Amino acid sequence: MAGILTFQQFIGGPDQVKCEAIFPSTQKTLQYNFGQDITGWTFEVDHQTLVVDTLGYDRYTSEPNFANSRVIGSFPKAEVPGTNITVTNAVTGLVNITIPAGMYTGPILPDARKNVPITVVGVTWKTAGSLNNINTHRWVMIQNWEPDVTAGDPVLSTNPVYTAIGA
Repeated sequence: MAGILTFQQFIGGPDQVKCEAIFPSTQKTLQYNFGQDITGWTFEVDHQTLVVDTLGYDRYTSEPNFANSRVIGSFPKAEVPGTNITVTNAVTGLVNITIPAGMYTGPILPDARKNVPITVVGVTWKTAGSLNNINTHRWVMIQNWEPDVTAGDPVLSTNPVYTAIGA
């Protein structure tokens, strides 16, 4: 019997990988609290949608299970505009980052179990000073079908253009 495999374990990454299911129309603002002076820090947000061939869910917790999943393709990477990043208080380290709606605009199969588009959002910051540390959080957003989305197979998409990985 296969075990439960989280996206963090599946794609590889530290504890800074968070996974949730959203609709393409979802927009949310994340508030980062660094708890220190962030004057001079720079921020960047980008995203790319991957497609996994199959996605299961734990029947007891409803958590996604990537144990039998394989990344089969992707869509082009895009940058989130800098206007979506607002340093609300540099001295105390508060930053608001708005994850925009419409990061993935292609078709989605309503059953959400086969050829599932998963948008990975990277929130990256670079500290000021002589050390210039660079850190990234990844937010993994499983795209769920909703009535305003074209019902269809993402791997057949031409707008945006789907690129298969290998053969």
